[in-house]
Amino acid sequence: MLKKTERTLLLHLLQSFLTTWALMKASRMEPGNILTFVFFLLAFFFYRHVNRRMALLEISNRLSLAAAVLFTILYMAVDYPHYIELLTSNLYRLIVLAVIFAGFVSLFYNLLLFLFSYTCNKELLEKSLLTRYQNMAYTHNGKHPKRSACISALVNYGRNHTALCAFLACMLCWLPYYLYQYPGIMTPDSINQFEQVLGLVPYSNHHPWVHTLVFGFFYRLGYALTGDMVSAVSVYTFFQMCLLAGGIGYFISTLRAHRIRPFVLFLITGFYALIPYHAVFSVTIWKDIPFAAAVLLFGCSILRLSVRGNVNAGNLFVFTISGVMICLFRSNGWYAFLFALPFLLFGFRKKAKVIYPLLLLILCCAAIVKYPVMRAFHVTQPDFIESVCIPMQQITAVICNDRPLTEEETALIEEVVDLTYIHELYNPGFADNIKELVRAGNQDYLVAHKKEFFRLWLDLGLRYPGDYLTAYVNQTYGYWYPDSFYLVAEAEGVSATELGVSHRPLIGGPLVVKGKEIAIKLGSMVPIYGTLWSMGVACWVLLFCICVVIIRGEYYKLICYLPSIALLLTVLIATPVSTEFRYVYFMVVCLPFYLITAMLPEGK
Repeated sequence: MLKKTERTLLLHLLQSFLTTWALMKASRMEPGNILTFVFFLLAFFFYRHVNRRMALLEISNRLSLAAAVLFTILYMAVDYPHYIELLTSNLYRLIVLAVIFAGFVSLFYNLLLFLFSYTCNKELLEKSLLTRYQNMAYTHNGKHPKRSACISALVNYGRNHTALCAFLACMLCWLPYYLYQYPGIMTPDSINQFEQVLGLVPYSNHHPWVHTLVFGFFYRLGYALTGDMVSAVSVYTFFQMCLLAGGIGYFISTLRAHRIRPFVLFLITGFYALIPYHAVFSVTIWKDIPFAAAVLLFGCSILRLSVRGNVNAGNLFVFTISGVMICLFRSNGWYAFLFALPFLLFGFRKKAKVIYPLLLLILCCAAIVKYPVMRAFHVTQPDFIESVCIPMQQITAVICNDRPLTEEETALIEEVVDLTYIHELYNPGFADNIKELVRAGNQDYLVAHKKEFFRLWLDLGLRYPGDYLTAYVNQTYGYWYPDSFYLVAEAEGVSATELGVSHRPLIGGPLVVKGKEIAIKLGSMVPIYGTLWSMGVACWVLLFCICVVIIRGEYYKLICYLPSIALLLTVLIATPVSTEFRYVYFMVVCLPFYLITAMLPEGK
């Protein structure tokens, strides 16, 4: 009979072997590559270290295992075809996939245990995150004895005005992008909104009408002051920069109120000020940027009101305004708020007298604007096909895979679209081609026969679940698969238009152009740093932080993650594009918020 230590040793050897096999397949290595031996040794010693560490701590093994299985499923859902592409036997395919699945589960399970051992250690986190008052002691009338009066004054000012310092740091670092992209980056979406502002086309809520109104307000203000269209557009761009930087400043101020160390605040500010896509997006005229600022503001206000219990007029105002912005600055924001509302009511039940009226106010403001006000101003709503992109893509996948359909099913589909070119137009990760095909056909028939098409979608899904699952993965993988590369923030200047607005850079030259190009491309070249450019990694971080909160038993913090979870679900239900960074830019903006909220010591 083997001893317990010997059984553990054999288990770690087996886990290391399975993990090596999984990493070999994931990295496209050949079995004879010497780096597979390196993988084996690293995995073995890592598992031994985790086992010794776990013997001293109490961590939820069940939740770690469940999270590991979920992460493995998310990873293999996209990557698994590469593992079996050279195998023809279904039995061999099943065995290889099972081995790789076990290897990844072992790796993620031990990695999560290792990370949880630090993130769930409240005493350790308190020492590393929180400022100790005794370390802030000053002598000589509040001045550090080894600092000059000037440096001491700057340090004291920074400590007392962290929000302002973070705001100014972001604005200063983003200023070169503002000057280079002056008056701002305008893509075809931006041009369409600008046409609405000028009254050249009717108002449409395809791009949120309220955001168009805000754009129009600052444009008219700028035009009244300057008389120049380009300068007028730049006024809105500058406002957008201030809004995003202001949200970041509010976040930094929130952390400072929780006594987070200045060094941690400095790193977080650097994440916003120095990562290039924040700067590029801050000067890009899209609704996604103020929307992301609203999500960060809403999350911080929830943290202040629920966790810290800091109920004052300023926090209540931010909570209300950011909630209204979430509902009105993106179409999915309204549905996400409705989804989160019951949980918000439950989470704030102890502060019902203060918070419930504000939630009702947010709901009423958004509903009044979205329905009676928009009808009064004849605002056109997005067409029906926009909201059913994923079911549409799934049905199209069945057709393009040449699955047999009944005569009634074929006739129903042909009432809406011409199937002649559907094979050529179908793109598994891009729904716009099929949307345009429906618009060119008979979308009115689709709207009038929703029940019949719902039954068609359901019947085909029951008959061809593999096609549906594959189509769903292809349509959404960019938001949860961590290894999907997407070139972020590559847009420049003003799209071709005859409206009188053009790109007029205030700074330029080869050095500026090359510097901007290198800054954007570094995300696709530098490891570790490149993970900050991944939407899938942001999703994994969000799920990891939720697991940390659950393991720590601090369930009251879950309410802080509600807006992001609800918004992510809406994206995964109706996204028209599989990899569009701006659709989940709110998650990237909130990354430090997720991490710090999960690790904040209880009651601090």
